[in-house]
Amino acid sequence: MDRTDRIDHTPRTAERPRTVNPPDAGTLARRVARGEASATGTVQEALAAVERTAHLRAFTHVWAEEALQLADRIDAALARGTDLPLAGVPLAVKASEGTDSRQAQTLIAAGSVPIGSTSVPGPGTEWKTWGRTDAGPTLNPWDSDAVPGGSSAGSAVAVATGAVPWATASDGAGSIRIPAAWCGVSGYKPTTGLLPARDRAGLTVGGPIARTVADLELYRKVVLGARPAPPPARIRVAWSGTLGFNDPDPEVAQLAEQALHRWAHASDAVEAVDAGLDLTDPAGSWSARRGGGNAQPDSTAEHHNTRALAQLFSGFSGADLLATPTTPNPPHPHSGPGEVMSVGFTWLFNLTGPPAVSLPAGRTRLGLPVGLHLVAPHHADAALLSAARDAESWTDGAA
Repeated sequence: MDRTDRIDHTPRTAERPRTVNPPDAGTLARRVARGEASATGTVQEALAAVERTAHLRAFTHVWAEEALQLADRIDAALARGTDLPLAGVPLAVKASEGTDSRQAQTLIAAGSVPIGSTSVPGPGTEWKTWGRTDAGPTLNPWDSDAVPGGSSAGSAVAVATGAVPWATASDGAGSIRIPAAWCGVSGYKPTTGLLPARDRAGLTVGGPIARTVADLELYRKVVLGARPAPPPARIRVAWSGTLGFNDPDPEVAQLAEQALHRWAHASDAVEAVDAGLDLTDPAGSWSARRGGGNAQPDSTAEHHNTRALAQLFSGFSGADLLATPTTPNPPHPHSGPGEVMSVGFTWLFNLTGPPAVSLPAGRTRLGLPVGLHLVAPHHADAALLSAARDAESWTDGAA
C-alpha cells in the first residue's frame, strides 16, 4: 500500500528521459532476424545505455558478461538457421522475480537477452512506490526529486530511459501500472490466472512494462500464446474519475480525462461516456486477502463491486472499456507518503481480476507523467490491447 501527499512546490523544467525514441522490441527482433544487426551488437548498445543512465539507479545488478555470452550463442544459433522470434532483444528483469519466473523464462527461450535485474522497494516502509539499490534510491527519469513508482520501480525506469525496450514486472495492487504511469511508459496487467500467481493470495500477476503497445502485444503473443485482435470497429469507453471512493488530484484527473477525449475525438470508432460508478473502497478486502491473518474480506463490498462492474460491461451501458486515471496522485517525493492511496484506482482490479493497461496521459505543470488506465472485461486482453494501440497515438499530450 502507498499513501502520499499532493505535491505543491515551484515548477521546474523536467528533461525528457531520452532525446530520441529507440527501437522497440519488435523492431530490434526484425533487424536481427534479417541480418541488419547482430544480437551481440544490440546487447552491447543496451549495456552502453545502462551505463549512460546509471545515475538513475534502475538496476541492482548488470549481467554484462553473461548477456554478451548469451548474445554470441544466439548469433551462432541464427547462423545455423534456428528460429528465435526475439533474437537479441535486451530484457530487464524485476529483481524480486529474476529469471526464474515463467514470463522471463519464456521471453529468454524466444531469444530475448536478460541484461540485469531492476530495483524494487526495500523493507521498512508500508509504501512501495520506490526502488532501492546499494548506491541509493531509484530516481524518476523525469524529475530526480520524485519516486518512479513501484514496486516495479527499476523496470519502469530502465524502459523510460531507453536502456531496454521492455522489462518484466509484476502487479499485486498496481505495481506494473503505477510505475509505468509515473515514468511515462506503458504497462499491462493480464487477466488474473493467465500466468501463475506471484503470491499466495493470488492477487499478483506478472506482466510487461514497455514503451509501445505493440511490444505489450508481442509479449502477450510470446508469453501467453495469444493472437492479436483486429482493430476495433466500435469502442464504448466509460469514464470514471473517482470509481466512487477516490479523491484524485484535480490536475491528474483532468489530464487523464483529456487524454481519453483526445482519443475519442480523433477516432470515429471511439465513444466516451460517463460510467456513473459508485463502487466501494476495496482497501479492507485487499488487506485481508494479502495479509493472511484473521481479518476477513468484506464480502458485501466485494459483491457490490463485482456486480456493478459486470453491469457496466454487459448491462444497459454496454461499455467495452472502463477508463480512469492510473493513480489519484502524481509522483511523490522520496521523503515518503502522506494520506492519498496511490493504488486507489488499481488494486480493485487485482481483487476482481480483469486485464488492465496504463498508457501515458501527459505531464503535470511540474513536468511529471501521469497515466490513463483502461480496464476490460475478464479475458478480453486482446480487445484491450487492440484498443490501447489505437489510443496511444492520441493519449500522451506530452509526446
